[in-house]
Amino acid sequence: MINVMVVEDQAMPRQLFESFIAASGRYSLVHSIKNADMADLYCEQSKIDLILMDVCTAMNSSGLEAAKRIKAKYPEIKIIIVTSMPEVSYLKRAREVGADSFWYKETDEQTVLEIMDRTMAGESIYPDKTPVVSFGITDSGDFSDRELEVLRELTSGDTNAAIGERLGMSQYTVRDYIQTMLEKTGFRSRTELAVKARESGLVILDRK
Repeated sequence: MINVMVVEDQAMPRQLFESFIAASGRYSLVHSIKNADMADLYCEQSKIDLILMDVCTAMNSSGLEAAKRIKAKYPEIKIIIVTSMPEVSYLKRAREVGADSFWYKETDEQTVLEIMDRTMAGESIYPDKTPVVSFGITDSGDFSDRELEVLRELTSGDTNAAIGERLGMSQYTVRDYIQTMLEKTGFRSRTELAVKARESGLVILDRK
């Protein structure tokens, strides 16, 4: 049997993962926890072969940061990052921290068990791109990487000057990017743009 730990703070997907594992006949659920910051401890205490790790978990703990720590200490443990959020940076960051595979909960054509099987067989399974989501009168595919960087920082509520300083551009360039995104989306204000961006999960500000 392959020992699995689930790290997921939402009750419904956690229960689904648990039921899939129980019915598989080849996987054994060792732990099911809500907080990624606790995952390291369980890896020390138990033999774990595979982790299903959500990106955003309880107490604002990051599954990506936990994956990075675990991979550094236990490189033999396979980690599959799972998320329902279309945040455009997650695929790149998951690769950077060494996660073996990546699975979108609601849009992936393959089942989580298929991803688990292929990952344990030595494959690294990643989607080709993030899901496209509706955003105002357009969709997420209509934005450049730089626009999305500005949009992510806009959700902080900071001024154009503060955003520009972090991104290495002038406040006037930030203003122009925001104006362009307002025109693309049809939203009426920078506040509405930021709120809708957070609600959609298109960009998620993470200072960790």
